[in-house]
Amino acid sequence: MLFILLWSSGYVAGKLALPHAGPFSLLALRFGVAALVLLAVAVLTRAPWPRTARAWVHLAVVGLLMQVLHFSGVYSAIQWGLPTGIAALLIGMMPLATALGAHLWLAERLTPLQGWGLLGGAAGVALVIAGRPMGGADWQAYGAGLIGLAGLVTGTLYQKRFCAGMDLRSGSGIQMAVSALAVLGLALWREPALPDWSLELVGATLWLALVNSIGAFSLMFVMIRRGQAGAVARLFYLIPGVSALMGYAVLGERLSGQALLGFAVSAGAVALVAMRDRQTTAR
Repeated sequence: MLFILLWSSGYVAGKLALPHAGPFSLLALRFGVAALVLLAVAVLTRAPWPRTARAWVHLAVVGLLMQVLHFSGVYSAIQWGLPTGIAALLIGMMPLATALGAHLWLAERLTPLQGWGLLGGAAGVALVIAGRPMGGADWQAYGAGLIGLAGLVTGTLYQKRFCAGMDLRSGSGIQMAVSALAVLGLALWREPALPDWSLELVGATLWLALVNSIGAFSLMFVMIRRGQAGAVARLFYLIPGVSALMGYAVLGERLSGQALLGFAVSAGAVALVAMRDRQTTAR
């Protein structure tokens, strides 16, 4: 539940920050602050560092996929007019893609109940999408959101396959540092205007860096290490509903009855599969 709350809050914080900075500039600030904090913690606590060049490369690839590609797509989509709730819904399709990829790439077994749970979660997401206005966003916004989804899915599978044993302090610090340098180059190329250094931008950036980039992703990596990638991905069905509730409370976004039904269907599907997984583990 803590992971879901922390991750969902990032959509609202990003929406608040984007009027004051371009998406790449915001990401450079977010990743840069997170990298400084994580690398300082790694040095002060004498965390172990990767011992081979291949391990460093794997960490860099995860950062480029899960951080740069994912958030560049999401933030660009929001900037181009995609509502926050719809952006969360696109990322909410992650479980279907991740479960299929984990089955094909990581040989994780997909039981019939898990399959029905995935379909139930997808049905809930479809209800929410059908019950919400598209907000006038064009195909570029939706395309950027789908690119962000692809980055998150491939990064999750790559993390599980090649970086499951990384130290969270040094490994995450390396990922954030590589991501910060990558988006800084994009910001200098595409966004020559300086950010508007308002209190809202500073507060949102600190929240995104410390709470989302460090807190939420650390929890995600721990869950991936301890369980199946597909089981972790199913939690993303709950994020659109929580994000929509936060958007209603903070941004004044409205919720329709059909959207609430879709959130309930997704939450019920995740709860059913998670409960059965715990029973199987206990036996």
